[in-house]
Amino acid sequence: MHLNLAARDLDASVAFYRTLLLAQPAKHYADYALFLTEQPGLELALDRDPEATVRGDAHYGIVVENTADVDAAIARLQAAGYPVDVEHEETCCYAVQNKVWATDPDGRRWETYFVVAESDERATAETTCCSEPDPAETDACCVTGTATKSFGPAGCGAGSKTTSVAPGAAERVYGH
Repeated sequence: MHLNLAARDLDASVAFYRTLLLAQPAKHYADYALFLTEQPGLELALDRDPEATVRGDAHYGIVVENTADVDAAIARLQAAGYPVDVEHEETCCYAVQNKVWATDPDGRRWETYFVVAESDERATAETTCCSEPDPAETDACCVTGTATKSFGPAGCGAGSKTTSVAPGAAERVYGH
């Protein structure tokens, strides 16, 4: 798969994708970077564009082999200082999933996820399933505690079992 994304701050985007993909860019110039990865099979090109804009309703995902891979993504992203939102056994898109959400420097939401089980439901009443929740119900500044049904710091459409975790903060890691 090939993706070409515009980046307002190329160096910040390279740092984010280096962490997200656990890969070094194959090419990195002042106006362009290219990541080539085997897992997932991806060619990601980043073009510097100070005027880049991002659609708010889009998100991207990386499916992984197991829950340990989701845990590893959480650890990498947090160690690099990126806020994350962690979902544990959320029903979304006709599957029960464990996932972590992070947002790139331009505002693109990325999920790294593992499908725990298939489901006959798209979502449950308690989840937002990859959609943007009503801001009046989910404004993070109005929610107390670590478990929030909100966008959280990573800006995802998080569900009812989401934990928004600031870098360096204690985190609830799900078991099997």
